[in-house]
Amino acid sequence: MRPAPPAPLPAPPAQPSAEPVKVREDGVVREVAVPPLARPVRRGSLAGIPFDNAREAPDAVVLSRKRPATGRNAEPGAARGRRGGGRTGSGAAWQDVTAAAFAGEVLAVAKGLIAEGLRPGDRLAIMSRTTYEWTLLDFAAWAAGLITVPIYPTSSAFQARWILQDSGAVACVVEDGIQARMIGQERDRLPGLTRLWTVERGAVDTLCAAGREVPDDEVTARRAALGPDSVATISYTSGTTGRPKGCVLTHGNFFAEVDNAIELLHPVFKAPGQARYAPPAPSHAGDPHDSSSPHDSSDPSNLSDPHDSATPSDPHDSATPSDASGTLSTLLFLPLSHVFGRMVAVACLRARVRLGHAPSIRTEDLLADLAGFRPTFLLAIPYVLEKVYNTGRARAERMGRGASFDRAARIAEAYGAAVEAAGHGEGPGPSLGLRALRALYEPLVYRRIRGALGGRVKYVICGGSPLGRRLAAFYSGAGVMTFEGYGLTETTAASTVTPPLRPRLGTVGWPMPGTSVRIADDGEVLLRGGQVFAGYWDAGRGEAVRVLEPGPDSGPGSAEGWFATGDLGALDEGGYLTITGRKKDVIITSSGKNIVPAPLEDWLRAHPLVSQCLVVGDNRPYAAALITLEPEGLAHWRLMRGKQGAPLAALVHDKELRGALQRAIDEANRLVSRAESIRRFRVLDVDFTEEAGHLTPTLKLRRAAIAEGFAAEIAELYA
Repeated sequence: MRPAPPAPLPAPPAQPSAEPVKVREDGVVREVAVPPLARPVRRGSLAGIPFDNAREAPDAVVLSRKRPATGRNAEPGAARGRRGGGRTGSGAAWQDVTAAAFAGEVLAVAKGLIAEGLRPGDRLAIMSRTTYEWTLLDFAAWAAGLITVPIYPTSSAFQARWILQDSGAVACVVEDGIQARMIGQERDRLPGLTRLWTVERGAVDTLCAAGREVPDDEVTARRAALGPDSVATISYTSGTTGRPKGCVLTHGNFFAEVDNAIELLHPVFKAPGQARYAPPAPSHAGDPHDSSSPHDSSDPSNLSDPHDSATPSDPHDSATPSDASGTLSTLLFLPLSHVFGRMVAVACLRARVRLGHAPSIRTEDLLADLAGFRPTFLLAIPYVLEKVYNTGRARAERMGRGASFDRAARIAEAYGAAVEAAGHGEGPGPSLGLRALRALYEPLVYRRIRGALGGRVKYVICGGSPLGRRLAAFYSGAGVMTFEGYGLTETTAASTVTPPLRPRLGTVGWPMPGTSVRIADDGEVLLRGGQVFAGYWDAGRGEAVRVLEPGPDSGPGSAEGWFATGDLGALDEGGYLTITGRKKDVIITSSGKNIVPAPLEDWLRAHPLVSQCLVVGDNRPYAAALITLEPEGLAHWRLMRGKQGAPLAALVHDKELRGALQRAIDEANRLVSRAESIRRFRVLDVDFTEEAGHLTPTLKLRRAAIAEGFAAEIAELYA
């Protein structure tokens, strides 16, 4: 069975309203919905994306990968599927991969997986850092009719074994020999795992060689058997309170998420002058009235700031977010084992945005990759933006220009706030004086901040935890628009996002197009939309088990019910969502006061001296905190105060250091009432780490493990 030829594109629909539909109960906004901007996909799967791209734009550059090293460290299979041209900068070289070349690689690897005996519906696990091969294997597995199972590259043997056992994976691809040995030692407990390949040992070449005799039509037939309801991946949660749960995400879940994201965030995914959104029609579409892609040729809103004065020209800092060839691009450094990174990778292939991979998040490696790749937008967690800001502040202080940096930061924050107010009709925008001051600090501070992100970044999609109003305003004023979002593994990443031109700093925005948000009676956030998962994986039944809750307009067990997120939040009068914390994390003091720790912890983690913070106080008379120190921030603090030689064990009791942390806590306490404030704190001489079991692979706190490991320190806070 061959996929049907693409249907002619239907006439574009009328532009749907971008305004949220709000439902009030007792005078309070309890529910918000935003209509979809993309037509739902009714046929086809993610497996068709590389082949659609190759058919419609074979020479389009869809990926870039680092030029391979020569000699013994050369990357296996690196020379295959690439164009001759490359991009260089700051010691790095990137080789372009065209749509035709990538589709050829996907086909070859898919045939290899088939030759190795993998059948439709089999689970293929991938354990690797963020690499080109990860994305290649993902699409190749889908083309072979398989279901991919991500495993975090930092997982322990026990964690990896649990996911492999629970998912029933029959094959696994790992990145290096260390991971291969770790999985190999567990093989006796994994009787269903029949194949184990290692990328560094030529896994891609091995699979391509194995599949040479498999006819292309076999892959075509497997692709044709997939539809939007077919399972694409089983993605496991980070397991903050117990064992990770497998979230069953379908091809349709990804399409609902990705297509609406591309449509909404038009300047991120489409170069200036292009139609608002026209991703390739899937090769499975056979009905001209049943297109899988939204089409809207109306002129997009210009996301540039109308009050923004021209800044000094810089050939390395283009005003338009595309490179010299007009190509939009991003460098992905967040793990592809997390659904947030995976969703953006799929969106880039869907929209033909040049995608690169950065496997190392060490500061020096990442900065070099950013400088060499020079992306136009980034996917980041708040920690990255905090790090760039704090590093810039520390560098200025070492040069004796700390006060100048602080003034530039205040100007950027004021500028960003003025732009926000103008977007809501609450002000005229930045004044002439403010625009002049911003222009003054543009070459001195703001361009350097953007330079740390590669020099051409205009947009950042930020998630994972709250960015905070202050930092969001600063980056807006510095020329980087942040789209802050909220979502979970169960919702295929984002369920809400900052609406373009209508940001409300400090919130996570409106629902994604096609999504509804409701606040339950107890404050829990409920979600509904096409990206909400099929259910949790039941290993015994070998299928997903739905867990949706009935809503006010849906009967018990209805597929139109709501997903209870476990997060607490509130909707304001404009329909913007604010997340206040996790339902399970609520602290109840001995006096019965409820304390949500997340706002306090998030604020303190943004401080340059703070690495991690855990607020405690359950069944105690007041809230207290354990604080760990950020190594780079502490090193700078030592240098500026001549305390380089002081041992860390003594430094945690240093009055000057504790004074700086107390001032930070005083600032954080302004967010809450006196009864909810942090009264005492303890500085630890060790950090919370994933290796010690304190953090999940996504750097979320394992509260119970930390409380157990530091029980004595917590007891001292209440002595």
